[in-house]
Amino acid sequence: MIIISGRLSVDPAARDAYLRDCVSVVEQARTAPGCLDFALGADLVEADRINVYERWESEESLDAFRTSGPSDDQTAMIRDAEVLRYQISGSGPA
Repeated sequence: MIIISGRLSVDPAARDAYLRDCVSVVEQARTAPGCLDFALGADLVEADRINVYERWESEESLDAFRTSGPSDDQTAMIRDAEVLRYQISGSGPA
């Protein structure tokens, strides 16, 4: 299992617009083969932060979905980012 998790920073005034532009990406990801979860969301504390969370069955599933990154307009809106990939060997109830 692969988990992608982290944060993006954008201008606080542009955060809602950025997230609206991502709706179709989230919809596409959630229907992609091997996608277990995919979410982008506004942080409850930091006005410039977008939280990123993805969970994929395998590296192959993730790679098949990742034909492109954010659009040029979205990339231009990102001020900073820290998004990491984790390979998980096991999981269970919390």
